[in-house]
Amino acid sequence: MKQRKTLQRILAGAITVRFDEMAGLVEAFGFSLSRTNGSHHIFTHPEIPELINLQNVRGQVKPYQVRQLLKLIERHNLSLEDE
Repeated sequence: MKQRKTLQRILAGAITVRFDEMAGLVEAFGFSLSRTNGSHHIFTHPEIPELINLQNVRGQVKPYQVRQLLKLIERHNLSLEDE
């Protein structure tokens, strides 16, 4: 339920999203943390060749990373896994 609320906030135009909320949302779409290099957290999906890169900058993710996730969700027609 928490991931759905985060997704609704993003779709409503929220610019700032907390890193932990975004990481939970990415994982709810079936991605898993592959590796971490500094502030970069790289998530992979078993069926999608693209990676998701999230940066934890003072507890927030960068706005362009939120937009990238939305485009990836739309392009691959992803849906939230059962919560």
